Amino acid sequence: MIGTRGVPARYGGFETAVEEVGLRLVKQGHEVVVYCRGEDRSPEYLGMRRVRKPALAHPVMETLSHTALSVAHLLRHRVDAALVFNAANAPLLPFIRAARIPVAVHVDGLEWRRAKWGPTGQRYYKVNERLAVRWADELIADAVGIQDYYRETYDAPSTLLTYGAPLLPDADPQLLQELDLTPGGYHLVVARMEPENHVDLIVEGYRRSRATLPLVVVGSVPYPSEHERAVHELAATDPRIRMVGGVWDQNLLNSLYSGAATYLHGHSVGGTNPSLLRAMGGGAPTTAWDVNFNREVLGEAGTFFDSPDRLAAELEAVEADPEAAVVRGQLGRERVGKLYRWDEVAAGYEALCLRLAGLPARRPDDRTGEDGGTRGASSRSVA
Repeated sequence: MIGTRGVPARYGGFETAVEEVGLRLVKQGHEVVVYCRGEDRSPEYLGMRRVRKPALAHPVMETLSHTALSVAHLLRHRVDAALVFNAANAPLLPFIRAARIPVAVHVDGLEWRRAKWGPTGQRYYKVNERLAVRWADELIADAVGIQDYYRETYDAPSTLLTYGAPLLPDADPQLLQELDLTPGGYHLVVARMEPENHVDLIVEGYRRSRATLPLVVVGSVPYPSEHERAVHELAATDPRIRMVGGVWDQNLLNSLYSGAATYLHGHSVGGTNPSLLRAMGGGAPTTAWDVNFNREVLGEAGTFFDSPDRLAAELEAVEADPEAAVVRGQLGRERVGKLYRWDEVAAGYEALCLRLAGLPARRPDDRTGEDGGTRGASSRSVA
């Protein structure tokens, strides 16, 4: 698995997918190699082999530089199939293909629409979409909306592999007390501080509302950002808003989701978003940016906004009728339990990798038994 920050998952959706899918592939008897960034030099995590490579500390070149070094290592340490995350890595696909390693590309969302890249970066991502279509053996889409885009724009088929989400326990009041919060006593945002995630617009909508519960904003970016600075300056004008930065304690983060009076989701250009799924898995009533990807995930369980004033009205409605909001939250939790299961997602990745490697699909009785052992499966490697 190439092109992410690797495991343990501490950053975003790609990393979450790599960890959740990778650990399940290991349990099915496969060797899984994950290329990683960061300072952690551990050779293994949850049975996955970690290969650490450096990256340029630059918001544009970080991913490609790290993937280039990862691919150079991969060419000397062959595997049966490669999964490349992010279409921005498409210029490196010919090297993988030349080594006769079958490769699938997870195209993510519509990166060229992200405002942070600017005109040059957006053109670069648009070109890379076309290169991924041309050079990948298969494409992976995490939402029907992404599948539709690649079919309509490039006449290119893709394999739909969404994300999964856990059904979270009730919020732990003691953990929330660390942030001076109580279950049901705050509105929540969890997002990287990037323009297309609309944290600034959420903050502005909250400022315009008559909400009495505080707004808790979780998130940051790993590089200097004028947008992040602007969000902090805007939040500083309203004492009801609490900027808590990154939260790396997963138990605390889970409690924040489960205990939210409402979860506010401003992501606009991705596909199926893991943060949205986790909030739904915690039963958080959710109000999301009005875009097809979010409507696809939330269905009837969500409400939507596309302006600060509309968000302000939604916040006031939640506080005026908290019982109705709780019912919506429960609908979202039930939807996640039915449609977004990591075991099924991992089985889809396994089938894809076996197909790439030219191996037969595994029968249900070949999969891991209750005792954790595998039956009738030889060890294969996925990078």
